[in-house]
Amino acid sequence: MKNKTFEELLNINCFSENGMEQREAAELLEKHYCCEIHCPDMDKSVLFAHHARGCTIVAAKLCKGVVIYQNVTLGSNMKYDKLKQEWQNVGSPILDENVIVSDGAKILGPVVIGKNTVVGAGAIITIDIPENSVAYGVNQYKLKNPDFDLVFNSNMISGEEIMKIDRQRVIDFDKSKQ
Repeated sequence: MKNKTFEELLNINCFSENGMEQREAAELLEKHYCCEIHCPDMDKSVLFAHHARGCTIVAAKLCKGVVIYQNVTLGSNMKYDKLKQEWQNVGSPILDENVIVSDGAKILGPVVIGKNTVVGAGAIITIDIPENSVAYGVNQYKLKNPDFDLVFNSNMISGEEIMKIDRQRVIDFDKSKQ
């Protein structure tokens, strides 16, 4: 199993019925990609950019078309009430269809992120976010402009094209300093 690709390990970790295989795949994902993924209800179309590097994913459900970038955390935000002797705010996030979670975002607790929502880089979200929104900062959101896709689109620009644009930007920047 050591020579399997990220996608193969992810598939075994998330969808295998063999518990021993799942554990071995989980260990290899953590060792080689520094990621941990636990989701009992995850659509097979979910994408992890950059091999989920640095991600900790503990979610109740990840729906069709979800895209998760690097260094993302999905997990709990529970607390223990000592007076009542009970746990509160128990549960993990649910990400509806076509949610995009950008670099370094944190989504914590029993929250629902509505379909077609983009969670911005570095956002910290502990509340439900309505569909077709852009979530940013700490529990902030606004409606998404329907004319634009943010962060991800299936018609992505190539890395080579981005590097070409950046080379020209550096040339222009250096010229402006002369």
